[in-house]
Amino acid sequence: MSEQVYHIPVMLQQCIEGLAIDPNGIYVDLTFGGGGHSKEILKHLDKGHLYGFDQDPDAERNVPNSPNFTFVAANFRDLKRYLRLHGVKQVDGILADLGISSYQIDEPTRGFSTRFEGTLDMRMNKSSEVSAATVLNTYDEAQLHKIFGIYGEVKNAKTLAQAVVSERAQRTFETIEGFKQLLQKFAPRNREFKYFAQVFQALRIEVNDEMGALEDMLEQAVEVLKPEGRLVVMSYHSLEDRMVKNFINKGKMHGEVEKDFYGNLIRPLEPVSRKAIVADQEEIARNNRARSAKLRIAKKNG
Repeated sequence: MSEQVYHIPVMLQQCIEGLAIDPNGIYVDLTFGGGGHSKEILKHLDKGHLYGFDQDPDAERNVPNSPNFTFVAANFRDLKRYLRLHGVKQVDGILADLGISSYQIDEPTRGFSTRFEGTLDMRMNKSSEVSAATVLNTYDEAQLHKIFGIYGEVKNAKTLAQAVVSERAQRTFETIEGFKQLLQKFAPRNREFKYFAQVFQALRIEVNDEMGALEDMLEQAVEVLKPEGRLVVMSYHSLEDRMVKNFINKGKMHGEVEKDFYGNLIRPLEPVSRKAIVADQEEIARNNRARSAKLRIAKKNG
């Protein structure tokens, strides 16, 4: 499997520039995937070292043969613990390209895409116990309503949740095609594909606890970054971007901003770019995945 097929890195140069790489520094790629970002970071290292995290065992096929690289088979929510296992307390830069890789979407057996027939899986970590089928077959109506509404921003989330609970009394949800037959009844006319994508996104976020993992990662990233160290995060939907933006700007995910005696914000990170960086039209034409990408760069206050 080629890296090109696995995943085309989005805004590669902007990510590299955002990291402001020290050739002798220590860096972390929290979403190794096809290795596109990692391989570019390695080109800029001399005596430095890069740790690449990925919970998906398929990603290990792409590990570069380099003495400057260590693959960590783990979820990035365990960033601090695994760095400590490798004897690392502080790093110069952290990169996270959130969401799902092109390879995972295009692999029918993983159940991420509405384009293929397959089982309702969607687990990024194949050893996890909760799959999309588990969610659809066991969650109560209120839980389903919340997932579809918040994670998928589905307009008729309550109606869909009721329909799922009613339908599963007759049959178990097991396949993508079987679930799409139900979705078809509730999808707006001529917007079926977008509707399917929203519902599948909601299930994927729940199955992989993506928002909880992101929250854990951001809090730990601040702890392990050196003063002036860089945090570079690319997100693909508004929920993720809002969390990253709030954390960079306010120093916390929820609640009121804290200020010191002089009225200055108390926050561990300083935004490097005032607004999110987006891909140009040329890159979007080459790689459709770049269309929804938002890149935010911050540095740790010294």
